[in-house]
Amino acid sequence: MKTTPMRREFSFAGLKLPDPNSTLSLDDVKAILAMQYPEIATAVISGPEPVGDTMRYTFERAIGSKG
Repeated sequence: MKTTPMRREFSFAGLKLPDPNSTLSLDDVKAILAMQYPEIATAVISGPEPVGDTMRYTFERAIGSKG
């Protein structure tokens, strides 16, 4: 029997974002992606959800009020 590790994929606001480095923790990936998408810094990570040979994690925007 042969086993292969599943790829990680991230999604945010309908965008599919590639895994910057498969050895990083989810918090590290969040910090890296937040540089390009600032709203990810306050987002919550949900998942993983298996999709074929990929594990999909979703960044969900934090809901709250300002002020």
